[in-house]
Amino acid sequence: MTQETAAATTDAVLDREETISRDELEALQLSRLQHTVAYAYDRVPLYKRKFDAAGVHPTDLRELSDLGKFPFTTKEDLRLEYPFGMFAVPQHEVARIHASSGTTGRATVVGYTKKDLADWAKLVARSLRASGVRPGMKVHNAYGYGLFTGGMGAHAGAEALGCTVIPISGGQTERQITLIQDFKPDAILATPTYLLTIADAMIKQGIDPASTSLKYAVLGAEPWTEEMRHELEVTMNLKACDIYGLSEVMGPGVAGEAVETQDGSHIWEDHFRPEIIDAFDPSAVLGDGEPGELVFTSLTKEALPIIRYRTKDLTRLLPGTARPAHRRMGRITGRSDDMIILRGVNLFPSQIEEIALRIPELSPHFQLELTRPEGHRMDQMTVKIERRDTVTIESGAAAAKVLQQQIKIHVGSSCTVDVVDPGSLERSNGKLRRIYDMRPKG
Repeated sequence: MTQETAAATTDAVLDREETISRDELEALQLSRLQHTVAYAYDRVPLYKRKFDAAGVHPTDLRELSDLGKFPFTTKEDLRLEYPFGMFAVPQHEVARIHASSGTTGRATVVGYTKKDLADWAKLVARSLRASGVRPGMKVHNAYGYGLFTGGMGAHAGAEALGCTVIPISGGQTERQITLIQDFKPDAILATPTYLLTIADAMIKQGIDPASTSLKYAVLGAEPWTEEMRHELEVTMNLKACDIYGLSEVMGPGVAGEAVETQDGSHIWEDHFRPEIIDAFDPSAVLGDGEPGELVFTSLTKEALPIIRYRTKDLTRLLPGTARPAHRRMGRITGRSDDMIILRGVNLFPSQIEEIALRIPELSPHFQLELTRPEGHRMDQMTVKIERRDTVTIESGAAAAKVLQQQIKIHVGSSCTVDVVDPGSLERSNGKLRRIYDMRPKG
C-alpha cells in the first residue's frame, strides 16, 4: 500500500452500519426482510400471485434461512409487468424512472421514491469512499447518463460524498482526455474497458497515461479480472477498485471494494440480503465460499422492492475483511447469459482475458468469434487479439501458439487464435461487446 493509499483509508468517517457486528447486522436484516416481504405481498400483485402459487406467506419468514422458501424474481417477470406493474407506490410518489436498453427484449423498468434516491446516493458515496475517494476531490464521471442507472447513480453518490463532479458521460474519448488534462480530476468512474480505451487514446496522442492527476479509478458494469486491474494500475499509475450494482436491484453501489485490501466488493448488507444458488438447481441455496449464481433481496426499497432476484452473475460469498460484518463478493467469473458452451466445455470471456494478459506480447483487446462452418457439426471459436505496439508480427504469431496452448490446458477446449495489428479491433465506449456469434440460427 502506498503512503497516499494508507492516508486515504485513515481519514474516512464510516457509516454506523459499516462498523456494527455481524449479529447486529443479521438482526437488522431480519427485521427489514420481514417488513419488505410483507410490503411486496401487499402492494405488488405479481408477488401476491407468486407467493400464493408457491404456498408461502410473509408470516412464514421467521428467520433469515426462511427466505429460501420464497419464489425467485427474474428479468422476465419485470418484462411481463412492463412498464409499471412492479411499482409498490402510486405514480405521484415515484421521483425517477430508469430502464434497460431493451436490446435483448422488452426493457425492464425501475422506479425510485425520494427516499430510494437518498439511500442510493448514500450507498454509492459509501462505495466511493471505500475505494479511496474523499470529499473535496474532483471526480470525472465517464459512466453513461440517461435511462442507464450508471451515470446518474454514480453522479448523485459522488455529490453526496462531497465531491466536485465532472459529468462527461461515455464516449467522446478525445474530449475525455482534454478534460482530464485540463480539469485535473483525482478519480475517474467508468467501465474497465472504457478506461483502457482512454489510456490507449492517450498513448496515441503522445500522452503518458501515468502522468495524469488521476489517483483512483472506480470501475464496474462489466466483469473484469485481476490481470486487467494490474494492466490499468500500471498503465495509469492509479488504484483501481470494483463497484457492483444492477438496475433491477438498485444500480451501482450495491457493493464496493475497499482500496486498502482490493479483495472483492463488500455487499452493503444493511440494504440487501445476498444468496448464492446452484445455477443448474436453483432450489439449492449454497453456503459461503461455494460458487454459484448471485441472488439479491432488497431490504429498504420503497418504489420497487425486489425479492430473490436472480442476477445471473456467477460468483461466491466470502467473509468480510475491511468491513468485517459485510460479506464480500468474489470476482464475477461471468454471467450465465455470457457462458459459451463450446464442444461441451463451458467458458467465459473473462477466462480468456485472464490467460491472455499473462502473455506479455498480447494486449487486453480481444474478441471471440463463434462459427459453425458449412458441413461441420461442431462449433468453432476464434480468438482475435491485438499484439502490443512494440511486438513484431513474428513474435505475435509465436504468442498466438502460446495462447492457444494455454486455453486448451486451462479451459479444456481447442480454438483458433488470430493475432491482429494494434488498434484494429473495436474499442469500448461504455460496455464492450466481446462475443460475436456468427453461427447459423435455428
